[in-house]
Amino acid sequence: MSEKLYIFDTTLRDGEQVPGCQLNTVEKIEVARALEALGVDIIEAGFPVSSPGDFNSVVTISKAVTWPTICALTRANENDIKVAAEALQYAKHKRIHTGIGTSDYHIKYKFNSTREEIIERAVAAVKYAKKYVEDVEFYAEDAGRTDNEYLARVVEAVIKAGATVVNIPDTTGYCLPEEFGRKIRFLKENVKGIDKAIIATHCHNDLGMATANTISGILNGARQAEVTINGIGERAGNTSLEEVAMIFKSHKELDIETNINTQKIYSTSRLVSSLMSMPVQPNKAIVGRNAFAHSSGIHQDGVLKNRENYEIIDPRDVGIDENSIVLTARSGRAALKHRLHILGVELDKKGLDKAYEDFLKLADRKKDINDDDLLMLVGKARSENARITLDYLQVTSGVGVRSVASVGLLIAGERFEAAATGNGPVDAAIKAVKQIIHRQMTIQEFLIQAITKGSDDVGKVHMAVAHDGVHYNGFAANTDIVAASVEAFIDAINKFVH
Repeated sequence: MSEKLYIFDTTLRDGEQVPGCQLNTVEKIEVARALEALGVDIIEAGFPVSSPGDFNSVVTISKAVTWPTICALTRANENDIKVAAEALQYAKHKRIHTGIGTSDYHIKYKFNSTREEIIERAVAAVKYAKKYVEDVEFYAEDAGRTDNEYLARVVEAVIKAGATVVNIPDTTGYCLPEEFGRKIRFLKENVKGIDKAIIATHCHNDLGMATANTISGILNGARQAEVTINGIGERAGNTSLEEVAMIFKSHKELDIETNINTQKIYSTSRLVSSLMSMPVQPNKAIVGRNAFAHSSGIHQDGVLKNRENYEIIDPRDVGIDENSIVLTARSGRAALKHRLHILGVELDKKGLDKAYEDFLKLADRKKDINDDDLLMLVGKARSENARITLDYLQVTSGVGVRSVASVGLLIAGERFEAAATGNGPVDAAIKAVKQIIHRQMTIQEFLIQAITKGSDDVGKVHMAVAHDGVHYNGFAANTDIVAASVEAFIDAINKFVH
């Protein structure tokens, strides 16, 4: 009988720590429900004490999903744990995830403490968390660089205090796979009472070894993998959920199985990519645009003769429809609805009508409509209920002349207009918007990115706007890059103008 591997998804906590990828509560609920449908066992919903937004997210996600365990992160102090317990009050299955750094780097330079004092704090945190919930996970931060003998002492102490899961993070992504596997095996063989807790892996990708380290840890006894959709996360990211799930689905001889419905992997990947405005790199394993593409003539010939010549995974196993419908200006609503369904987007009749109207406008300007175009159209539709929207934009620009922009904004349904000149069409348009929105604000970051290629393709704009010392991120996409820039600026403004 196969052994169960628990999938602990931290997309909504560790994954959301990527700059510019923050989600609002409604978007977090959408992702949480997708994770539940995917088959994730544990959802780490946030770090409640860190902000009112994170606290509220844990509360609302607890109410929104049914069977997964909802986990809240804390540091090893009573206030963090108390706040986490309060945020988890509505969860059907609840877990507090508390912990402290255990490497000599953290003990000396982060805590100015001693090894014995760290063990005392770890035990105290677990015991306090057990007053609120039965399921307590302890993380030994920077376990990857922690001496194995000392790590074993910490793990043994927290299990004795009541920890049900012990998380062994390679926080800095430093370990080699063989080294990390040995660490897990050492704990399995040397910790008294280790059979009373599940060992978890939480690996970062700083040296590109997150998935390899995770698999090595599992093969040496870990039975919970902490992962994110698309491998997103701080710095170089975390272990990818889709990679771990498909490794064990492909290697049945390992006799380890997950609860993941792999056919929902692709749609969940695209949902997270769209909501977080973080494109998946084309060559990303499992979910990248080129993951099942073959350009070499030899490969094409081999795949046509037998798919398994060059594909170890059937694309349909991860939810990719090989016979996808090509969308053009002649496509109907049914075709659009079908493609959006494959991407994990469900719209009611009114939403579909609006998306189809926008789709036809884009199809008239663009030869090929790809999945990213569709997701941007739907994302744009989501923003149309915002307090401030762009009514019209007219720009005059050219070589040797000063650019002039006329802008019309709808603010709570009332139209406001302004015109300005600037050093280029984007500068002129932004200045016109500023004339209408009388706030002190500064653009800190302005990034333009082509989603695929071609002069008629959709361009995506990310803009970071500072207001009252706080940074707000705006996103937009349009075949007109000036319009996309203005819409991104307005998107950021909507986040601080109420």
